[in-house]
Amino acid sequence: MGVVRSTVAIGFQGEGGGVGELTWGQQEIWHTIQRTGRTLNIGGALPMPPGTSVERITRMLRFWISRHPGLRTRICFMPEPRQVVAESGEIALHVLDVDDADDGNGAGAAAAAAAAEALRVEFEAPAFDYPNEWPVRMGVVRQAGEVTHMVVQYCHLAVDGGGIDAMVRDLAHLEAGAPYPPVPGPSPLELARIQATAAGRRASDKSLRYWEGLLRRIPTQRFPAPGEGLEPRFWELCCYSPALHLALQRIAARTETNTTHVLLAAYAVALARVTGIQPSVAQTVVSNRFRPGLGDLVGQISQPGLCVVEVGDVPFDEVVGRAWKAVTAGALHGYFHPAAHRAMLDRLSQERGERIDVSCFVNDRRRDAELEPGAPPPTDDELRAALARTTLHWDRKQPVFDATLFLQVDSGPDLNAPPRPTSEEQTSERSEQSERSEPEPAVFLAVWADTRHLAPPQVERFVRAMEEIAVQAALDPLAATGVRQSADFAS
Repeated sequence: MGVVRSTVAIGFQGEGGGVGELTWGQQEIWHTIQRTGRTLNIGGALPMPPGTSVERITRMLRFWISRHPGLRTRICFMPEPRQVVAESGEIALHVLDVDDADDGNGAGAAAAAAAAEALRVEFEAPAFDYPNEWPVRMGVVRQAGEVTHMVVQYCHLAVDGGGIDAMVRDLAHLEAGAPYPPVPGPSPLELARIQATAAGRRASDKSLRYWEGLLRRIPTQRFPAPGEGLEPRFWELCCYSPALHLALQRIAARTETNTTHVLLAAYAVALARVTGIQPSVAQTVVSNRFRPGLGDLVGQISQPGLCVVEVGDVPFDEVVGRAWKAVTAGALHGYFHPAAHRAMLDRLSQERGERIDVSCFVNDRRRDAELEPGAPPPTDDELRAALARTTLHWDRKQPVFDATLFLQVDSGPDLNAPPRPTSEEQTSERSEQSERSEPEPAVFLAVWADTRHLAPPQVERFVRAMEEIAVQAALDPLAATGVRQSADFAS
């Protein structure tokens, strides 16, 4: 089918222009980009509801960019990177018109989806031209006069997942109509100035003291001695698990926590089982939106929080409590100057005689409402039956990545990834789901691993162990972790 491409020029105007240092979150991302060479662009391709027009998308894009200075920010080098916020300008919305001819077998819908995926790849792959390009690439696929898909990629220096959530919430003001209330709280440019004050330095120092206290108490290494690995070096394992979703719900209700704490506990047990090293360590992604004035900030302010969880010789429910404490404390101390943080790691590594490895990450991207346990909790039979619907498959492989182990958790397929290959089991599962009114709730795991430290069979064992311990503990409140107590760390 044919595709005709055009652009719509969208003018915008807003407040808050100026030049200044990067926020700590921006500095964190910039260092990762420089170290790995990865673009870290975020976004995806979204199917749109019937009746969506190009004009509606145009209004939405103009509204967002005009209201949020972070989306009018470019990065210039003087020679250090600085954020440069414009008060007016023009951005292009790309429009792909796809033929609507269809012979009744779904070819038209498939053509629209293929055009959206091609545009997603085009937007996602190349780095932004930081000094000259606006940090938003947006396009739509139109068929028979209606928008079928919206495709967007953001420069990660300009926005993080919490910022995208804030943008979605802000659409309520667009629906209500002008005049719009002012966006509460500081802009990214103003936040960077606040972080550079004496109060900002005190907050950073407090966080780094917490990190240092934990890092002095744990073993320096997270994994056994490295092997030769494979090429490409980093592999991604994807898991779809309705059983893990149900188990997290049941345990969260019983322990009066939410499912992110239960999931971190399962991660900690599984990692200890596979590596034989305790305690388990993870850097979690802290949105920092709970801090005063930052709840609605559209920008890059997320930073890592350090979580250390001992899992030996205790019931799993106790590990959940420890995970809750670790996540809470990690979030409170996930706010610091990145250069000072790196200097602290260098100093401690030198003192201990080898590099301290903290290259394990857990990024739970499920929304707040999805983290709370549902009602009623699943039955034993429902849990056991769901195990048969778990699927695993190996997906992307890359020569570089920014972690030895990176666990990403979603409640649906990753929008910023190519369509997953179809296995026999997944085809059967889709067929079953098509007969339901709604898709079956599930946890989607994407695990990136460095094959020099974790061979593919070990990564599969890790994912299976997460599901196994969660289901065991859901069925038996006294289920033990199956891991011996570590002598090197006191909880």
